[in-house]
Amino acid sequence: MNKLVKDYLAYLRVERGCSPLTVEAYASDLALYRAFLSDERGVSYVDEVMKGDVIAFEVELAERGFAPSTVRRRMASVKGFHRYLLREGLAQSNPAEGISTPKIPERLPDVLSVEAMSAVLDSQDLTTPTGLRDSALLEVLYGCGLRASEAVGLALSGVFLEEGFLRVVGKGGKERYVPISGVAAARLSRYLEEARPRLYAHAHRIASGDSDAVYLNARGGRLTRQSVHRIVAESGARVGIEGLHPHTLRHSFATHMLSGGADLRVIQEILGHADISTTQVYVHLDRTHIREEYMSAHPRAK
Repeated sequence: MNKLVKDYLAYLRVERGCSPLTVEAYASDLALYRAFLSDERGVSYVDEVMKGDVIAFEVELAERGFAPSTVRRRMASVKGFHRYLLREGLAQSNPAEGISTPKIPERLPDVLSVEAMSAVLDSQDLTTPTGLRDSALLEVLYGCGLRASEAVGLALSGVFLEEGFLRVVGKGGKERYVPISGVAAARLSRYLEEARPRLYAHAHRIASGDSDAVYLNARGGRLTRQSVHRIVAESGARVGIEGLHPHTLRHSFATHMLSGGADLRVIQEILGHADISTTQVYVHLDRTHIREEYMSAHPRAK
């Protein structure tokens, strides 16, 4: 079964054009699935897999405490794998066909208030190269609504501060141009002029493509997504916000834009959402905020 999984991952990468992160997620999900089939069900060959085995895997995921969204994603990987095998004539049947996946309860994104967001952004030490980098990173995450992976993927060749745009590579390798101005542009400009050259001077062996990276670590290499998560979490903790996540900055960007009167289609374009329905969650969020304000402020609403 190992070779079939490798063939499927190659198909996702080459024919479907999936990003490395997506392929990595599929690989992780299918490795867990294969281990379960082998260790718990005694199944080694794909044509031995029965519908009961697939259902048992879903039950196992739920019993191990994975969130419904994680179970849904992992089951989607399993279903996609079996559909591929049947379509390519590599299996005689699809044991995952007709198996339902758990519904994900609607959950509004976490959002910081403008005041809390300002406290996080202003918590950086601007006297050090890494402090200037972290400030520029946070300002761009919030000021441009970028994902963590998009921020670490920013290239110097895609920074157009005079024109007021960044070229961003999003999900599926799709490029888009995102506006940047104000504090975000000023902090990024200062970092590029004062701090990045000092960080780059520490580089000994630069990996291919890293020399054009905007955000560098203390050794002069490209900053990783894990480092972005750490920087954001530590910045939040400094002002009493525990567990702050990069996506919270992105959610806050969208919500504050909407509250400020921005058109939903513009927000969709900036965020890189393929479907407007993905962006519409911020409409619901804004309505929730409005209701909360009404309930707390109106004398006869309580």
